[in-house]
Amino acid sequence: MVAVALFLLATPQVKKPSAQKPLVLNYTIISNGALVGQETNTFLGQTMDTSYDYNDRGRGPKVTGHYDLDKDGFLSRVLLKGVDYYKATVDEHFWMNEKQGNWKSTAEQGHGNKGGFYLSLNGPTGELGLLASVLLHEKHSIPLYPGGEASIEKVQDTTLTLHGKTKHVNQYAISGLNFAPQMVWLDDDNRFFAIPDNWHAVIRKGWEEANPLLIKLQTASVDRWYSQVAKSISNNPKYPVVFRHVRVFDSENATTKENQDVLVRGDKIEKVGDADSFEIPSDSEQIDGTGQTLLPGLFDMHTHNQPGDGLLDISCGVTSVRDMGNNIDDLGAMQKHWDSGDQVGPRVNKAGLIDGTGPYQCPTGLYASTQEEALADVNKYVDNGYIQIKLYSSLNPAYLPAMIKLAHEKGLRVSGHVPQGLFASEFVGLGADEIQHMNFVMLNFMRDKVKDTRTPERFVAVAKYGASIDLNSQTVKDFIDLLLTHHTTLDVTMVTFEPMFTARPGVCDPSMVQILDRMPAQVQRYAFSGGLETNKETDQLYKSSFDAMMRMLGKLYAAGVPILAGTDSMAGFMLHRELELEVKAGIPAPKALQIATWNAASLMKQQDSLGSIAAGKTADLYMVEGNPAVNISDIRRSRMVMKNGVLFHCDQVCAAAGIKAAK
Repeated sequence: MVAVALFLLATPQVKKPSAQKPLVLNYTIISNGALVGQETNTFLGQTMDTSYDYNDRGRGPKVTGHYDLDKDGFLSRVLLKGVDYYKATVDEHFWMNEKQGNWKSTAEQGHGNKGGFYLSLNGPTGELGLLASVLLHEKHSIPLYPGGEASIEKVQDTTLTLHGKTKHVNQYAISGLNFAPQMVWLDDDNRFFAIPDNWHAVIRKGWEEANPLLIKLQTASVDRWYSQVAKSISNNPKYPVVFRHVRVFDSENATTKENQDVLVRGDKIEKVGDADSFEIPSDSEQIDGTGQTLLPGLFDMHTHNQPGDGLLDISCGVTSVRDMGNNIDDLGAMQKHWDSGDQVGPRVNKAGLIDGTGPYQCPTGLYASTQEEALADVNKYVDNGYIQIKLYSSLNPAYLPAMIKLAHEKGLRVSGHVPQGLFASEFVGLGADEIQHMNFVMLNFMRDKVKDTRTPERFVAVAKYGASIDLNSQTVKDFIDLLLTHHTTLDVTMVTFEPMFTARPGVCDPSMVQILDRMPAQVQRYAFSGGLETNKETDQLYKSSFDAMMRMLGKLYAAGVPILAGTDSMAGFMLHRELELEVKAGIPAPKALQIATWNAASLMKQQDSLGSIAAGKTADLYMVEGNPAVNISDIRRSRMVMKNGVLFHCDQVCAAAGIKAAK
C-alpha cells in the first residue's frame, strides 16, 4: 500500500511581503494513534516554505522545500530536497516560463503547455490545499503536469469544538489523482486542514483529537460513493447463466478442459460439462467463451485492504483475499459492505496483526507490552472471527510460546514476520505455521550480518548479501528440511521485492510495465520513482540479490515447500505479476494457477465451496482471453468476473476506477 496523497497547501492573500508576517501552519502526522511525524508550512507573500518527515518502522521521508505561486495560485517554481520513503535522494524541481511548465527529478523530466498545475512526487501532504484552492477559484477542471486533469466537488462541512476552540472545516473530493476521489479537509480560508485516517493521518496541530470524528464523517461519504459505483456495475442475473464453449481450468488437477459449458444458477455452479452434449436451460443467459479460459476466482493471500481495493481486486478476478493486518473496525465494515454487495469487493479472510510497542511498531493492528496483553490480543481476534494471527517484528520473542499455544488451541493459524531476536528456523521451531515474505527466508542465512530486523535493515541486508548465499549449501538444505518437517507454508510476496531491489529512478518499475498505459496519468508517475537507493557498486548487486531470491523460490517449490500467492502491494494487478514471477522462478504455469485457487482455498479450509469449478460450488469465477495455463500473462486479459453469482464486466469495473480495459 504506497500513498498517492503527496500534494500542496493553500493560496495566500496577495500583500507586500514587507508588510506581512509569516503565516505558519503546523501539522501532526499520526499512525494508529501514535505521533510519527510533523509537517510545517510557512507562508509569506506568494511563497510557501515546507518541511516534513515521518517514521514508519524506520522508513519514511524527510523533505524541505520552497514554492513560488503566481497571482492565481498556480505554482511558478518548486524546489524539494531530502530523502524519500526508502531514504533515496529527493531532488525535485518545477519552474514556469513564458511558454510552458517544466519539471525535473530523479524519476522524471519534461515540459507541458502553460496553464497546468504541478503535483510533486515528494512534497508535503498539504500540497492538496494549494490544488484545491486553485480548483475552487477556477470553478472547473484544470490540467495536471505531466498528464491528466483534476476537478473538485464539495462533499460536506462540520464545525469542530475542542477544548473551548471551534473550527469550521469543509470536506472536498478531488478527482483525477488516483483510482478514486481524493478526500481532503480545508478550513474556511481554503487552507489544508486534515486528511483523517487510522493508518496515516495528517491534521492541523492542536486538533489531533478531532481525527476520529473526521474519520467517521469521511468514511460515511466514501461509503456513499462506493455504493453508487456498485449499483452501476453489479449485474444480478435474473436467469441462469451459461458460459459456453469455454476452456475450464481444473484447479484440483492443475489441467485444462476444452470446449466446456458451465451453468450458474443463483450463487451456485449447477453443472459443468462438455459443450457438445450440454443441456442448456431455455431461459438462460448465454455468454460465449470461445477462445477464453474460465478459472475459479483468484485468492490474494497477503493484503492490507482499503476501500478502493475492492474495485481493483474484482477487475482482476480476485474474489477472495486474506487481510494480513488492519484496523478491526475498518476491516469489519469493509467486509460487511463487500459481503452484502452494497460495495464491490472480494470476500475477506482475516488475520490479526500483533506487534510490540516502540519506534518500529506497525501502523495498524494490536500491541502487546506484556505477555498478558499478548494473550488478550489473541483472544480479541478470536472473538472477532479471525482465522489467523500474524506476529510482527517488534514483538518480544519471550511471549511467542504462550501466544502460539493459545492460538492453536483456539483453532487459529500462526504466521508472521520473524520477530527481532529470532531467525526463521527458530520461528518455525516455536510452532509458526507460516512465514510472511521471502526476505525473512534469506535473512536466516545472514545471522552474522544483521543486527535489527525491525528496521529497513531487513531489506537492505538482503539486497547487499542475498546474492552471496550458496543455495546448494548444507545450511540451506537443512533449513528446507526443517520447513518440510514442520509443514511450514511460505507467503513469499515476490512482487514486493521486485521493485524494491530492481526498480531505478526514471525507469519503469518492472512490475508495472505491462499495465502502465492502463493506469491514471498521475498513478503512472510513481512507476518511475525507483526502489532502494543504489550506486555504481550496488546497482547490479541488488538486482543479483533479487535473482537469488527467485532461485531460492524455485528451489523451495521443487523441494515441496508449500508456496502461497500474496502481494502486499497494489490490489488485483500485482497478483497477476506475482504469478508471473512464480512462473519465472520455475513453477509451471498450471501449478501457479493452482496455488492461487485450489491451494489457497484448501489452506483456508474453504475447498468445499471455493477454489475450483464444480457442481455445488459457490459461483466465484474469472474469465480471461487466452490460456494462462500455457502463457501465464494471459491472466491479465480480464473479461468477466463472477463473485457469489453477481456478474461483473471487467471493462466497466476498470472504468469506475479510472483504468483502461485490458486488451
